[in-house]
Amino acid sequence: MNSFTLTAIGNLARNPDLVAKGDTVYTRFCLVGSDYAGKDDEGSVRETVTSVWFVAFGALGEAIAKNARKGDQLIVDARIRSNNWIDKHGEKQYDYSFVAQGFRFGAPGRAKREEFESKRDEDAAADAQSAEPA
Repeated sequence: MNSFTLTAIGNLARNPDLVAKGDTVYTRFCLVGSDYAGKDDEGSVRETVTSVWFVAFGALGEAIAKNARKGDQLIVDARIRSNNWIDKHGEKQYDYSFVAQGFRFGAPGRAKREEFESKRDEDAAADAQSAEPA
């Protein structure tokens, strides 16, 4: 049983990093989101930005690394895993990892939109060329 799970919606801060260490393959990626934080003294809207790092293992990680690009919106289902250790000074340290269990694409980022437009233009040019009489 996973005591803590979450669903995170954010945009990729950069392209995902696929890492292979021995037999283990995983992908690290960072989602960024912004929230309304009131108005400043001049009445301008303020936002707070939150970034969260995730790790995805195996086929899920490979799928994210292969298909997701900087700026893409991802909807990630994850569990929280605690990482506790004793540092070199004998102090107990606490940390957490957010381990992706699934994801869905939201809105594509600029890089993905440009890929789509380029492919659409290439397909249209190929269709026009094949429609020309010989």
